[in-house]
Amino acid sequence: MATKLYVGNLSYGTTSESLKDAFAQAGTVISSSVLTDKISGRSRGFGFVEMEEADAAKAIEMWDGKDLDGRKLRVNEARPMAERPPRSFDRGSDRRSF
Repeated sequence: MATKLYVGNLSYGTTSESLKDAFAQAGTVISSSVLTDKISGRSRGFGFVEMEEADAAKAIEMWDGKDLDGRKLRVNEARPMAERPPRSFDRGSDRRSF
């Protein structure tokens, strides 16, 4: 079974591929992704790595608080995204107030 890890405080130069290569030192990486801003295309400074369950614990121990591309990483098991209240422009109405 796979475990998804949250990886925070990434350098803006870190790519999904370089993240995958780094975490492969701890075991089998199923997937990796660095999230990017929709408009600028620049990294948002965090990402996710999916690993085999046994390797995930090793990766957390290996990388949490350690340096990658000049930044100390925050690594922990990913939690489900929390429910957020609707934004002011998402009220379900076609009327717009500017």
